[in-house]
Amino acid sequence: MVTGWSEDGALEITSPAGRRFLAAGAIVLATGCRERPRAARLVPGSRPEGVMTTGTVQQLVHGGARLQGRALIVGAEHVSFSALLTLRHAGAEVAGMITELPHQQSLPLAGAVARLRFRAPVWTRTALRAIRGRAQVQSVELEDLDTRASRVVECELVVFTADWIPDHELAVTGQVPLDPGTRGPRVDTALRTARRAVFAAGNLLHGAEPADVAALDGRHAAESLAGWLASDGDWPAAPVPIVCQTPLGWIAPNAVGASAEPPPRGRFALRSTEFLRGVEIEVRQGGRVLWRGRLRRLVPGRSTGLPAGWIAAVDPAGEAVEVRVVEAGRRG
Repeated sequence: MVTGWSEDGALEITSPAGRRFLAAGAIVLATGCRERPRAARLVPGSRPEGVMTTGTVQQLVHGGARLQGRALIVGAEHVSFSALLTLRHAGAEVAGMITELPHQQSLPLAGAVARLRFRAPVWTRTALRAIRGRAQVQSVELEDLDTRASRVVECELVVFTADWIPDHELAVTGQVPLDPGTRGPRVDTALRTARRAVFAAGNLLHGAEPADVAALDGRHAAESLAGWLASDGDWPAAPVPIVCQTPLGWIAPNAVGASAEPPPRGRFALRSTEFLRGVEIEVRQGGRVLWRGRLRRLVPGRSTGLPAGWIAAVDPAGEAVEVRVVEAGRRG
């Protein structure tokens, strides 16, 4: 694996054969993303066995393990329902799924399928306040965020899902600037980072999108990289950053270079921190409106495509581009 960078920009490679350095004409960072574990979510209580993430569950099950007892799933995104299916396949029961948001974030009928087929209710506006147990998880304490009422649910497994963060450690040690919204490397529409000859792609840029989206990112980065190597040109000057205003969470890619190439799949990925319907979005740079239009729906944890035709109007010497909600027909 790559474990660092040398002073001259080569990659430090560590393997059973030892450590060596590898110099490359260009580098693509594609280290993906991970779910935040319990410690990163600051959930108090004891530290018994039975607390894991979706990735751990899938590794155990695909390795032939059987999981016994009842499980609580923390999260209600696409991957949370995938965890439900994996747990049931492994022999575990699911006591329920919880989310602090007012709705589940997967497909419209996912909650009904979980309840009717697997008898796993989805408790919205519910937070995990503590995990109890000594050697093994015995119960959890949940809080209703609307009424502030607490209750105890007995279970032997707690599975933390979603709440993604890019695996950006290699980018950080390589002094590649990060975008404060995505927490991955800031890249322009050609997926170039601010560090010369370093590109980035996949869920390192936007945790987390489906595998096909990450693969198309990789193709886009490869085309950009091949074009740059063939041109033997200078690395572009600092691009114009794109920033989101609340309740928008992030946009990817999150910068526009002077050449204004189209982004992967011809559109930007936009995320919201709230459920919004009939949303009017405005993209502006300084006092100029570059684009204004409506999006049918925004859902936390799921990306919506934003048209990219406006990038040709960006002033490469101007200030940051802002993306904001002008009007939302309905929230929640």
